[in-house]
Order: sequence, then C-alpha cells, then structure tokens
Amino acid sequence: MKTKTIPITSNQAVSIEQISKNNKKIARTRRQRGYHWEDTIVKRFNKLENWEAFRLGSPRVALPDILTVNNQERILFTIEAKSGTNNTLQVPYDQISRCLKWTETFKVYKTRNVILAFKFLSKKRIGVGQYESRELREFFKVWHKGDEIMDCVCTYEGEVYGLKEKTRFKINLKDYEMPFEIKTPRANTGY
Repeated sequence: MKTKTIPITSNQAVSIEQISKNNKKIARTRRQRGYHWEDTIVKRFNKLENWEAFRLGSPRVALPDILTVNNQERILFTIEAKSGTNNTLQVPYDQISRCLKWTETFKVYKTRNVILAFKFLSKKRIGVGQYESRELREFFKVWHKGDEIMDCVCTYEGEVYGLKEKTRFKINLKDYEMPFEIKTPRANTGY
C-alpha cells in the first residue's frame, strides 16, 4: 500500500497542535462532568439509611457506572449516568445491555432495576465555548427488562426516544421516584 506524504507548513502544524490540545481539554471536561454526576448520585445514596452505592464505571471495563443496593429491603439498582450541556443526552444500547446483565445476575434481590440517570446542566451550550443559562434538570428513568435494547435519548424536557437504524421514535420510560431529593423542572414540582 502506498502512502501519500503531505507537507505541512509551520503555521499549519501549530494550528493542528492547537486543535489536538483543545480536543483533549474538551474530552477531559466531559469526563469530569460524568465523574462528578456519578459521584453526586453515590453520595446521595450513601447518606441514606440502609443504602450502599459504589462507582464501578470505567471507560476500559464493561461495568455499569453505579451499583446501588439496599440489603434491608432487597433492592438493587444498576445505574448508567449521563450529564451534559446539550438539549439531549444519549445512552448507547451496549451500556443498557451491560446494566441489564448485572441486574439479572443478582437474583437474591426482590427489586432489581436499571436506572438511566440524566443531568442537564444549568448552562446550555450554544456554540464553541459559548453557553447560556437555563434551569438544571435531573431525570431518573427505569429501563424495562422486557423492552428491546436500543440506543436511548433523553431530552431536556424529560421525553425519551429510542434510536434504531437512524430512526427516532418515542418510548415510554417511567420516571423512578428516587429515595432522595432531585432537581426537577419547576412546572412539575409546584415550587
């Protein structure tokens, strides 16, 4: 196989180097947001009596982001957490599948649920490095065991869509009432 060499001037090299540096910074910021959201959920559960939560997630290991148990009431949650500044947040089908496998493994628990935790940050991205203020929103949706596994998208309004073969369609995932206080849209909470 022949390779083609393209000469790069020093100005181009600097701009390519700068782009690479910016992309690394953006990726680091995105990961930090995700870790912070996972850590927040774990801390909320661990403040409660009889609940234990653990961060398991790692980009290199096929584990759910969070494993949460209440041994007293025999409840187990596997949680996939997503946070961001866009109007939609997506959970890939393989992450949902992974959570379902873990949930089904622990049959000793009476209640076993896959929870998709979405956090829409209080700033909305409108351009490169540009944001506008908005209300922070959190949604905790339950993935039903019998549902076909597919990519899942949650909107800032809390609506959930499935993605299959580049087609988007509405799916009905119920909000899960968490045992702690969450940040919900004001229209739904009465404050």
